[in-house]
Amino acid sequence: MGDSKARNPSLLERALKLLARREHSRAELARKLSAHAGDPAEVEKVLDDCERRGWLSERRVVEQLVHARRTRFGARRIEHDLRQKGISGEAVTAALADLKGGELKAAREVWRRKFGGKLPHRPADRARQVRFLQGRGFELEVVLKVLKGANED
Repeated sequence: MGDSKARNPSLLERALKLLARREHSRAELARKLSAHAGDPAEVEKVLDDCERRGWLSERRVVEQLVHARRTRFGARRIEHDLRQKGISGEAVTAALADLKGGELKAAREVWRRKFGGKLPHRPADRARQVRFLQGRGFELEVVLKVLKGANED
């Protein structure tokens, strides 16, 4: 009986293995566990148990993702990534409020790393830099501020 359990771990054991590797949102964990459950109610029960014990935390997922991506991406991209992970609207809104305050500084840093702090002289170079920063999730208004006053802090 114990040997069978070792080859086929319970949903809770699977959840703990996944959470030990990195933080997961409730939606991510539900998706991964549902492949191993016969009944969706079992998955919900395990998720509720994990949340009750503090093993599953939306706040920690948001903090981890924002921390990991802030040095490379803008608020718009981070917002998209949070929503993809199934984070609640309230948590995304709260994270965005914090991100918007440092958006210009983050955009300047990303721009400096990529372009060495050199302002574009040709329109084609300027367009390339604008596209790059917008592709990283920075708003056009912020991008234009970076390119206008690149040396201002």
